[in-house]
Amino acid sequence: MSDVDTGLRPDDGHDTSPIWVGDQASEQAERPSAPPEAAAPPEYAPVERASLRGLLQDPRYRHLRRRALVALAAGVVFGVLLGGWRIGLTAAILAWAADSVYRARTMSTVPAWRRASAAERRTEAQLKKLERNGYLTLHARAIPGSEAQIDHLVVGPTGVYAVDSEKWDKRLPVRVQTHRKLFHGPFNRKPRLDEARWEAAQASDLISKALGREITVVPSLAIYGPPIPWRILNIRDVDVFSGGLVRKWITKRERSLTTAEIDAIYRAAERVLPARYPE
Repeated sequence: MSDVDTGLRPDDGHDTSPIWVGDQASEQAERPSAPPEAAAPPEYAPVERASLRGLLQDPRYRHLRRRALVALAAGVVFGVLLGGWRIGLTAAILAWAADSVYRARTMSTVPAWRRASAAERRTEAQLKKLERNGYLTLHARAIPGSEAQIDHLVVGPTGVYAVDSEKWDKRLPVRVQTHRKLFHGPFNRKPRLDEARWEAAQASDLISKALGREITVVPSLAIYGPPIPWRILNIRDVDVFSGGLVRKWITKRERSLTTAEIDAIYRAAERVLPARYPE
């Protein structure tokens, strides 16, 4: 979900004073119009021509600049060491392709302005690595009829999981009491646990109705920031762990779903849990 809410809301800076359309219209009506011959000829703003330098400085192409530098460095190094421009060119092409593949695998599928926190991006990067093992993930899925959101819904061979990502203040310790109360410093995180459990229960009900059979969605809370003094702990029916353990938490379970079942559950979840930020 999102970072710790401070309760403060910045002033949006919009002027809310009323605009009297009628007065403006009357003022414009009273102004004498200039004769046609007195009208000044229209002025046209000069058209700015695109230049290679301007494109290179555009922040949207920062990744291309970096990729070009990587390819150039690889080409020069291998060309000098192995003494041939063909080898250098081949190395440059391979470096360009490798950087393209790396960026495709690590780039977030959710645009930056839509993401609630850096914690979700970190979890998403971990879950990408599970795709090769047959896991499918939906990010930022809404619970119909509510403001709640499942940050990551994972469907794979070991089951179905709802992962909520949290970035907490690392200066405050995390502790638990009697496996029922979770504290972050002086703050009781019971409402956050209840929300995660409710989201998973709603997803389970919706997917089960869509498929006509019972589907269990396991709720979890992945915490980034402060050290977690345990590995994986179930608190109020929610698995709580350090964000870096997301993949291990999912894959270290017994396999229970076939490829066909994974595809069916994923398609049903995609239908009943709409995207929070639809295209």
